[in-house]
Amino acid sequence: KNPGKWLDVFLLICVRSSAGGCQKREEEERQRGEEQIRQQEEIRAKELYLSLKQAQQHSQHSDDDQEWEEQLRRSKAADEERSHKARRARDEYRRQSLRAIQKGRVADLSNLFQGTGLNNDRETKLNSHSASPLLSHSVTCSKIWERPSRPFSREVIIRWFKEEQVPRRAGFERNTNRIAQWFHGIISRQEAEELLMNKSEGTFLVRVSEKIWGYALSYRQQSGFKHFLVDASGDFYSFLGVDPNRHATLTDLIDFHKEEIITSSGGELLLEPCGQQKNPPDYSPLFE
Repeated sequence: KNPGKWLDVFLLICVRSSAGGCQKREEEERQRGEEQIRQQEEIRAKELYLSLKQAQQHSQHSDDDQEWEEQLRRSKAADEERSHKARRARDEYRRQSLRAIQKGRVADLSNLFQGTGLNNDRETKLNSHSASPLLSHSVTCSKIWERPSRPFSREVIIRWFKEEQVPRRAGFERNTNRIAQWFHGIISRQEAEELLMNKSEGTFLVRVSEKIWGYALSYRQQSGFKHFLVDASGDFYSFLGVDPNRHATLTDLIDFHKEEIITSSGGELLLEPCGQQKNPPDYSPLFE
């Protein structure tokens, strides 16, 4: 009896079917992206754990090893906390999205059967708290080499640095092609402490780590030294277990902690870089 009204019903069903299909595709794409990020984080954490575990097995159980273990423990705890927060955020987003979709359907059907019909100028408003864009991850188009699970030799570390770190300008001064004064090559903890021995508090250097895919920041404090691991196995640089901040470049991390302390208990600020005492510099093999 009222063909116009049934046409409105048919059009609403078509619109809802199309919108539902788009929402489903967007949800599937979002879930795939989140799953990819989660898998990358799990791989990174597993590689880091194996690297430190095997390094520990090849050395005596000294104070040095206990310090590495403590940094690893804090790092794992921080990773678990980040994962927990991410899960809560995803669950909250799903609840908000479902609630908004249900509200939209009820409102449209109510308007339709009250005789309001369809309005071509009206747009259905979904949840204003839409999902944040997924964290952009840089994916290498073609991998020149396959990174091992741990840095098991000096040659592999040099290869890793050339393949992965030089393109990210690790060790360079900002916006120049000069090597930063604080940057050092593959030197030991003992060598780092010898370089810092007669320096003032706040003097620091960054050396390529032999334990993880990353670096160790050696710091001169008033009485002794501190050593912090810097994870570089992902798409960012961050201290293990002492600071949750992530930085796009190694230089960003250093500059950040010239103004912000590393730990609240130690109050470490990076005040003075410790340069080279050798010629050629100890980092020469990394850039040959």
